Amino acid sequence: MQIEEEIRSKAEQLLSTKQKSMGDALGIEFTLISRSEMRATMPVNENTVQPFGILHGGASVALAETLASVGAWLNLKDDSRAAVGLEINANHIKSIRLGGSVTGTAKPIHRGAQTQVWGIRIETEDGKLVSVSRCTMAIVKKR
Repeated sequence: MQIEEEIRSKAEQLLSTKQKSMGDALGIEFTLISRSEMRATMPVNENTVQPFGILHGGASVALAETLASVGAWLNLKDDSRAAVGLEINANHIKSIRLGGSVTGTAKPIHRGAQTQVWGIRIETEDGKLVSVSRCTMAIVKKR
């Protein structure tokens, strides 16, 4: 896994947490962690397919929002604020059958003081486009 050096301690804090998440349930594994690009893989297995044996659109959206959420959090200047999902959309381009994995890549489109917008591409192992998403994150004060 590659981690941007300037945010290494913050990223390691996230990776070392004992708190389980949806990402754990879906088998999401980060491969690149930086403020300008996030990447992770997700298996296409019994936990991520719909009853017809193809990748569930909701699993793709969960991968997309996981990448955008972590990327947005890494871009926060201090710990008094949090990044929370405000809106996400997805276009599912190609169906993927049980077996193998997909890779999601998220890049910021806008990193503002009150919102961040991230674009996410999910591709097959051989680079075919599976889905595209855009996720808007609200930057809020922690309670």
